[in-house]
Amino acid sequence: MFGKDLIIANARITTLDRKNPSAEAVAIRDGRFLAVGSEAEVRAAAPEASVIDAKGRRMIPGLIDSHTHMIRGGLNYNMELRWDGVPSLSEAMAMLKRQVDRTPAPQWVRVVGGFTEHQFAEKRLPTLEELNAVAPDTPVFILHLYDRALLNAAALRVVGYTKDTPNPPGGEIQRDAGGNPTGLLLAQPNATILYSTLAKGPKLNPEYAVSSSRHFMRELNSLGVTSVIDAGGGFQSYPDDYAIIEQLHADRQMTVRVSYNLFTQKPKEEISEFSGWVKQVSPGHGDDTYRHNGAGEMLVYSAADFEDLRVERPEMPPDMETDLEPVIRLLSEHRWPWRLHATYDETISRALDVFEKVNRDIPLQGINWFFDHAETISDRSIHRIAALGGGVAVQHRMMFQGEYFIERHGAKAAESTPPIRKMLDAGLPVGAGTDATRVASYNPWVSLSWLVTSTTLGGTRLYPAANRLDRETALRLWTEANTWFSNEQGKKGQIREGQLADLALLSDDYFAVPEDQIVHLRSVLTVLGGEVVHGDGPFAPLAPALPAPMPDWSPVATFGGYYRTPGAQAKVAMACGCGHGCAVHGHNHAAALGAHVPAADARTFWGAFGCGCWAV
Repeated sequence: MFGKDLIIANARITTLDRKNPSAEAVAIRDGRFLAVGSEAEVRAAAPEASVIDAKGRRMIPGLIDSHTHMIRGGLNYNMELRWDGVPSLSEAMAMLKRQVDRTPAPQWVRVVGGFTEHQFAEKRLPTLEELNAVAPDTPVFILHLYDRALLNAAALRVVGYTKDTPNPPGGEIQRDAGGNPTGLLLAQPNATILYSTLAKGPKLNPEYAVSSSRHFMRELNSLGVTSVIDAGGGFQSYPDDYAIIEQLHADRQMTVRVSYNLFTQKPKEEISEFSGWVKQVSPGHGDDTYRHNGAGEMLVYSAADFEDLRVERPEMPPDMETDLEPVIRLLSEHRWPWRLHATYDETISRALDVFEKVNRDIPLQGINWFFDHAETISDRSIHRIAALGGGVAVQHRMMFQGEYFIERHGAKAAESTPPIRKMLDAGLPVGAGTDATRVASYNPWVSLSWLVTSTTLGGTRLYPAANRLDRETALRLWTEANTWFSNEQGKKGQIREGQLADLALLSDDYFAVPEDQIVHLRSVLTVLGGEVVHGDGPFAPLAPALPAPMPDWSPVATFGGYYRTPGAQAKVAMACGCGHGCAVHGHNHAAALGAHVPAADARTFWGAFGCGCWAV
């Protein structure tokens, strides 16, 4: 669409470059920022450039999620009904009913994470009776955090759970007085029963999985995300389950940069898996769009303290150190960075015993290893990590589970979960992410809201001012700081000459909106390497059209992704002469762009058309 050079002018730019903190225009050439400064300076640097008028909006560097499960999430996105951000259970159930009515046999309706009962006005989950009334014949599977799954009677029949089905280790099939499964599955305390049950459902074929991954990436783009570090995941085997993302990379259809970690799949065979992988791939292998990043977040199963905050902290088995040490030695010898899932300080401390032992033989400095989550990390562990050259990636799980933590441990204990300010003051590399899609939502603005306000989705204030962050520091944790976790410092994360030209133009000013409105921010123009990958409202014509989601019954076709509040829904301004009503535009123009969106679902439709009708 554009020539060799591109200028975006008339913007309020937060560069996060301390030497040049603000600007009004950028010039882009060959995928990188050529000039950042005043409009006169930028136009002089690229006099032949195409120009986009930013209309005075706030521009920030493209957001980077340092912990997500985008590859797995992309393979499933088009199958899943998202309750992320839905404000009431009544609306969530209405969405579920509509999706049940359009989902053909033998497909399931799945709501897989991204929400909490606390976000609903009713402060509860649906009952099994309500699910069975809405869906007497279509299997329904609802995953709530890592603590439980709800299955209607049709789903129970399909997965084959009966009174004779034993409870698996670490999980419970809840039963009635007659011993028959009710449809409630509980993680006690790990999520294996939840994931293994979900895995019994139909999968998308490769063509649909490509569509699903593309739509998920564009959904992330609509929120300003341009890069992620993928943390692997259960039931995500390498290389088989990476075929779709590698196809998209080869076909140049990726609109999010991905650095991926490898997650072991075989308990007690972890060292064997990693021994094979270090011969197949090395950290940094790939390019700026798709590259290998190291090991984890699962390194050994005996070191995984699953974070169901409703139950007592799990004790790691006595063989944790024996299992973990050979893996850490192997990774250190090959200079593979690693990440380790660890919720509790008791787990972190024992892992650090192993890391310090290995460090005496193989120095860890320079490997860029880190812990994920670390909600209850102690001051002593923070300083031990700093001494070894490690870091911590934090996620907003407490925004979804804070009430549960307070119920079990008390409000005082929740005041520093995790102690982000202490970690920063100790000089630790700290980055932020979501842990999407099966626990928290993939929406970065939910995380940024948590960092700034410390308020849960249920409205509970968690932290005192000393553990909250100012808006710029929070934004740095979502941009510049996250490049340490993928060994890409200086390459991206700022709007700075020479860095990759990844940016987001925001729907409202992050630095000026009231705190409670941060969660509602989106991007109206997202640029990846100088190419527009998303546009809303007047910027919509600049983005390439995306084919309709497949299959045609996909919840994405009806509801889109993250919920948009009524005030932020598309408002069609009738500045045209074609004579059609808004509803007609909502359907016909969406179809013309290859996005079949019923007129009634205006909140999922944003576009701009030659007749002059704009969704803004």
